[in-house]
Amino acid sequence: MLDTNALSELIRNPQGALARRLGAIAPERICTSIVAACELRFGALRKGSAPLTRRVEQLLGALTVLPFEPPADAHYADIRATLERRGKPIGSHDLLIAAHARSRGMVLITRNPGEFRRVPKLPAEGWPD
Repeated sequence: MLDTNALSELIRNPQGALARRLGAIAPERICTSIVAACELRFGALRKGSAPLTRRVEQLLGALTVLPFEPPADAHYADIRATLERRGKPIGSHDLLIAAHARSRGMVLITRNPGEFRRVPKLPAEGWPD
């Protein structure tokens, strides 16, 4: 599962190292969360850039965008409570994406691994490394 930062990198640099690494993976094994899709679409609208909006829509159209559904909500509650008890919370959107990936047993691909590595039982990899 690609997070928002990974998707943003693909939009900024569609021929870059991340894109090349993803090229070695079967397309049906690559997906993103509806939460990341929301963030990308919001960012494009906020910038008011038609070319950026087209790139976002093109990328999201090429990926499977998974809906947020149970048991992701239970994972969200567990992760949030655990991180808050430790005094190490993460951003609200990252929390939702982490819960989504963990609930589906997926590896989360990110450009921000430090944030996600604090999440228990979430395999998160920083690409490109």
